[in-house]
Amino acid sequence: MILSVGLFLTGCEKAINVPLQTASPRLVIDASIDWVKNTAGNKQKIVLSTTTGYYSSEFPSVSGAEITVTDPSNTVFEFVETPGTGQYICSNFLPVIGHTYHLKIVLNGETYTASDTFTSVPKIEDTIEQNNKGGETGDEIEITFSYKDDADQENFYLNSITQPHSPFPELEVEDDEQTNGNLMQESFSHEKLKPGDQIDLKLYGISKSYYNYMSKLILATGNDGNPFPATPSAVRGNIINQTNDNNYAFGYFRLVEVATKSYTIE
Repeated sequence: MILSVGLFLTGCEKAINVPLQTASPRLVIDASIDWVKNTAGNKQKIVLSTTTGYYSSEFPSVSGAEITVTDPSNTVFEFVETPGTGQYICSNFLPVIGHTYHLKIVLNGETYTASDTFTSVPKIEDTIEQNNKGGETGDEIEITFSYKDDADQENFYLNSITQPHSPFPELEVEDDEQTNGNLMQESFSHEKLKPGDQIDLKLYGISKSYYNYMSKLILATGNDGNPFPATPSAVRGNIINQTNDNNYAFGYFRLVEVATKSYTIE
């Protein structure tokens, strides 16, 4: 991990950049297969990049990989790069809840693999409540949305909330250990929310292993909603380098159903 140091002097307006030792770049694999409810889910994207220095705002893309995802029937879905972008696209993917898929990435003579099972998610209920005296101090606009947990199985969820006053979505993971079969409620508030602001809600059904991974990652990134900052913490995902274990990659191969809803502050 690369440590950052911020130095601030009273009455001094110039920020000081401390020289930091930069670790060797490491591969970052964003292999998120997200199936939005009521869509075909046929177009999917996998993104390859590398870690970068603390002060850099750009993530170098990685080209030249061969990427495939295979379903239980041995149907192979190829992900082809849009030249020079590090974005690998598949336009004929077939998502099936409960099916286990296998990822394979061949890059620079090394092979990375991972597996995950498509996980379902309930819909977000139509009724969203707004409280103009919400938040911890009672002076913020707060919204509450809900979804019905499935009592017949153990469930894990990832909530993503995007609003115009933050550059990244607010992320939170939940389980149903204490609320199995109940109507689950989630609340969100922000000091800058005002009438007319649009809030975009995403609810992901996730596996237990991905729940554990995201719990560690959210904690490591200061709960700021950005899962891959410029200097990611060494949280290992489910992707394995079969050729050289020491040259591991950051990231996770997930297959999830997603429920979405938007709400405009009144």
